[in-house]
Amino acid sequence: MKRTTHLFTAMAASLALGLVFASGTASARDRQGAASVDRDLYGTKAPYAPQGAPDRYQRAPRGFVPVFTENVARHGSRAMSDSEDGDAVLDVLRRARASDSLTALGARLGPQVRSLLAAASALGYGNLSARGVQEQRQTALRMERRLPSLFRAIAAGHEPVVVETSGVPRAMASAEAFTGGLVAGEPGLTGLVEAPVTDKDLLYFHKQPQNADYEEYLEHDPDLAAVLAGIDAQPRTAQAARHVAARLFRPSFVAALSPAERNSFARSLHQLYSAAPDLSAEAPDVDLRPYLTPEDARWFAYLDDAEEFYGKGPAFAGRTITYRMAGVLLDDLFAQVEAKADGTGGKGAVLRFTHAEEIEPLAALMGLPGSTEPAAPGRAYTYRDNPWRGAEVAPMAANIQWDLYASMADPGRSGKPVTYLVRMLYNEKETAFKPSCKPVAKGSYFYRLDELERCFGRG
Repeated sequence: MKRTTHLFTAMAASLALGLVFASGTASARDRQGAASVDRDLYGTKAPYAPQGAPDRYQRAPRGFVPVFTENVARHGSRAMSDSEDGDAVLDVLRRARASDSLTALGARLGPQVRSLLAAASALGYGNLSARGVQEQRQTALRMERRLPSLFRAIAAGHEPVVVETSGVPRAMASAEAFTGGLVAGEPGLTGLVEAPVTDKDLLYFHKQPQNADYEEYLEHDPDLAAVLAGIDAQPRTAQAARHVAARLFRPSFVAALSPAERNSFARSLHQLYSAAPDLSAEAPDVDLRPYLTPEDARWFAYLDDAEEFYGKGPAFAGRTITYRMAGVLLDDLFAQVEAKADGTGGKGAVLRFTHAEEIEPLAALMGLPGSTEPAAPGRAYTYRDNPWRGAEVAPMAANIQWDLYASMADPGRSGKPVTYLVRMLYNEKETAFKPSCKPVAKGSYFYRLDELERCFGRG
């Protein structure tokens, strides 16, 4: 596997804005926190909110201590990829203004959109935002607080902390923010965090030549095209799009827009609505919630979630095209804990930074909560009968963490071999492995490493 070492790219603007959060002068919207909003309205653009409660984590079984940790994390909150949706919304608003067809609410939308686009452009389209910096930094600090003895041991033993990224700037900046938080929590790690390594086969696998069949599926699969067209063609789409337009434009202008134009406008507006919280530091006065009712936002979030579900998630029952490529990442998770357990790996931690296109397939491959149910033949994915939600499966800064624990028995004295246990956290919540894997005790989140190897068919 070819790997190219990169130095971290500087994200000075984001880091400077990150100090706004650290100094306690964030906007009211940020002080409310990501958990105070209906996250499902934002799909995979939802800002990160840790799901674990610090006072509820299980204690490791008696005699076990942490000896290694690893993660796979999505980059943090970011600017949208380009100005396409904003430009489309502004174009319709300009046409409406020219014919004096804006409502009072519609007249206020243009300045909000322009402010959001200006903030994204100044930051750099696609780049990590100040909120994203803090998501990663705070996640790292909580990791260190959960495992203080491990990180003290890493520092004392001068074990390396390995960092791997997709090589995309927002993933590299996320790694920088995360490791900065980790060192702030345990200063003894200074000098032990290695320069990041780019590994596209591992952390950007959806775009690699070996997965050309996946790209073919996205572009040309007739079943995929048909099911998404059918979902979009539901009457609720046209109703929601017309309702969005009716709140912003006068009736004559709404009537002059074709159904396709109304749909396109509403979808673009929802994309901006979803992106705005991620830029809450750079555009603190932008609030697009008044322009979409929760009911309309939820419908368009469902349409986005359907695309994610079929494009990156469990998708169609009996087909694995969307997630089997994540096997390379699951293999690496196992390889790292196995190397630590058998003494061939001297790393203290392995930290990986990637994208939703990798997190969602990995969640489906592992059978993580919300990703266990593909769509049955002849039945489209809906919120009514499937738990998959983009905001829960792969929000900004989503993460999967494996902690390796070892028994303290000294095989040289007691004659007992060292036993290794693994605990998994998903978005910082203790999470069971798939049902075929048996924990060390009923209700426990700790699993013997050899049991995980058995139930995942390794060796």
